[in-house]
Amino acid sequence: MSNLLDPGNEPAHAVVYRGVSALKASVGQKLGPTDWLLVDQSRIDSFADDTEDHQWIHVDPDRAADGPFGGTIAHGFLTLSLVPHFINQLRRVEGVAMGVNYGLDRVRFPSPLRAGSRIRATTETITVDEVGPGIVQVVTRTVVEAEGAPKPVCVADLVARYHGEDAE
Repeated sequence: MSNLLDPGNEPAHAVVYRGVSALKASVGQKLGPTDWLLVDQSRIDSFADDTEDHQWIHVDPDRAADGPFGGTIAHGFLTLSLVPHFINQLRRVEGVAMGVNYGLDRVRFPSPLRAGSRIRATTETITVDEVGPGIVQVVTRTVVEAEGAPKPVCVADLVARYHGEDAE
């Protein structure tokens, strides 16, 4: 997953949280939606190559056309891997020494993501807890939707940890 503090990934409209106190105040705040992102067959094929997961429902459009989804679908983990990209579009954390992805609490894929679909996301800060000296743990729920789909394609609770205030 991406570096949570890489300011090169966020557009100008990202909300900036300055320090731990701003993070604590963000609990319950919903942001988004993001810009749309196309998930085409090329992206799916590249992910299949990177993960060695070449199941036909992902990479064989001819066979998948007669399958349960009427065409190829993205890997659930491909959709999940885009969550940091979407979070970075919506928020940036400054005034801390470091931020790292710590894990996931809950992930669901309520609906398949068809190849050629556009997706976007919203995010909400669920909790911000102190877990050690100068360390806060932030749980962010991100909902990824596909254009025109009745249900989300991914709902994920991402856990990140932010360490210390910058010495500015």
